[in-house]
Amino acid sequence: MLQLIKSIKGDKAIWAVVALLAIFSFLPVYSASSNLVYVVGNGTTTGHLLKHGLLLVLGFGIIYGVHRIPTHFFKGLSLIAMPILLVLLVFTLAQGTTIGGANASRWIRLPLVGITFQTSNLASVVLMIYIARYLTKIKDRVPTFKESILPLWLPVFLVIILILPANFSTAAIIFSMVLLLCFLGGYPIKYLIAIVGTGLLCLTLFVLIAKAAPDLFQNRVDTWEKRFTNFFSVADSDSDADYQIEKAKIAIASGGMFGKGAGKSVQKNFLPQSSSDFIYAIIVEEYGLVGGIVLLLFYLLLLFRIVVVANGNPTVFGKLLVLGVGLPIVFQALINMAVAVELFPVTGQTLPLISSGGTSSWMICLAIGIILSASIKENEKEGQRMNIDESNPLEVLSGQL
Repeated sequence: MLQLIKSIKGDKAIWAVVALLAIFSFLPVYSASSNLVYVVGNGTTTGHLLKHGLLLVLGFGIIYGVHRIPTHFFKGLSLIAMPILLVLLVFTLAQGTTIGGANASRWIRLPLVGITFQTSNLASVVLMIYIARYLTKIKDRVPTFKESILPLWLPVFLVIILILPANFSTAAIIFSMVLLLCFLGGYPIKYLIAIVGTGLLCLTLFVLIAKAAPDLFQNRVDTWEKRFTNFFSVADSDSDADYQIEKAKIAIASGGMFGKGAGKSVQKNFLPQSSSDFIYAIIVEEYGLVGGIVLLLFYLLLLFRIVVVANGNPTVFGKLLVLGVGLPIVFQALINMAVAVELFPVTGQTLPLISSGGTSSWMICLAIGIILSASIKENEKEGQRMNIDESNPLEVLSGQL
């Protein structure tokens, strides 16, 4: 055990924040899982807690394993992972697993182990690494828009198009993070404006096609439309559609300053997705405004350390890599909290490292492992010594081996 602790490297503050969030998550998950047990009739609270613990243990195993990989290895790995990712997304869209009777062309069931896996979470990490690599290649020159279409924007739009029909919120978040990373990486703003226009045009065409053939996408567009309409409407809102938000606001309002206490939430028995999408409302109900603010500060501390690690990395790829995989974690957390307090339409995004989000937590752990890898000084120095033609993935891998 001591040897294992000594082998842990990287930013200690990030390790501490991640560990504290994971440890704290057991309390709200155990409390909120009673909704699944006594209302839905799904398993036992102990069973849900053990499952959550197992996922986190495996997640920390991913963090430990990935953080030992030198940062420059991810350049070549992204080139190999991108075509595999596209195949997985196509397979997921064509043969998605139904979860709880809902349209779930977001998951595939892993053979042998029998658990479901949401490929869009993997897509976010792989795509960000791929883009960081491309932006590193063009760091010393300004590319033309035409020459960046195939190597940069074609993979981006393929990933977005394959995710969009089943998960609009995730597609929108990934697209936003791609634009932000490209902006931070020095990609010309005028080209980004053109990409935003192209994206809006593609979204419009998709909505028109879905409206013309509603059975093709199982009324997903109607769901998006209802959520936005309910969010912006002040009166005459659909009570059924607003049920989750109303219960979340009741939970937050009843929490007061210091909350009702651990496990004493009432709204967890009425609020759907109380252990995942709306777990922040349960946290505020049980731990009050103070608990909600402290949790927010932990994510902001994580954001601060991500920026510190990125700023301290001497390589362009390391800086962009950390920002690319790190910013979406905090952004997702802020969106989850904003949805609970009705500052944002319902999106279905979980609270990173807290929600019982299943295999999605593994992708968060993968991203954290990459960030910690970039924070290790020995890896940074090795990355600076690497002088390989990055346009050839076989040469990259051979040089790294």
